[in-house]
Amino acid sequence: MPRDYEIKDAFRFAIKRDAAGRYTVSTLDFVTELKRLNWHYTPREANNWIEAHKSVFRDISTAEGDERVFQVFNPNG
Repeated sequence: MPRDYEIKDAFRFAIKRDAAGRYTVSTLDFVTELKRLNWHYTPREANNWIEAHKSVFRDISTAEGDERVFQVFNPNG
């Protein structure tokens, strides 16, 4: 049975560090981690969850669609 706190865990597990040292998370990685924890989100639902719950991540995707990439940013510089 899926538990609500596992969504945050799945998000944390999906975070990767790129070559420049920035922390990023892709929608597909997040959905994969959610499935591993018995949650079944569509890419659109996953994007909506990220936008609603993670204010320190911004969309840096280069293409249109539901397969997006988010990066940590500091709004204070």
